[in-house]
Amino acid sequence: MTLQVTSELCDALVAKAAAAHPRECCGLLFGRAREGRIDAIAAAANVHPNPEAHFEIDPQALIDAHRATRTGGPELVGYYHSHPDGNARPSATDAAMSAGDGMIWAIVGGDTVTFWRAGAAGFSALPYRLVSR
Repeated sequence: MTLQVTSELCDALVAKAAAAHPRECCGLLFGRAREGRIDAIAAAANVHPNPEAHFEIDPQALIDAHRATRTGGPELVGYYHSHPDGNARPSATDAAMSAGDGMIWAIVGGDTVTFWRAGAAGFSALPYRLVSR
């Protein structure tokens, strides 16, 4: 599957990462999973005690997003976070944290945004193309 995202969404992810530097930013991805599309992002607080090297999405933001999805709101399709060192690939820590649940992970490193599917066997890269809204 080739994921569909807008350039504005990618630019917003890069901007959020730059604003959070030297800490990791994090948040939620919303879209249409069956269509392979990400339509929106929502920033979430990074509540990890060491946000310069790790991220943990505020659990209340996750609960609220899942609840909204179940009641007809935007569909939660994944998560995003940044790597302040500029590496836009899943780290060993990311692999250990992943639930392997098929959710999409966007990772921002510098000006680069990459997308990954979190599966039972680890992360697999997701190709994407830029589309208009």
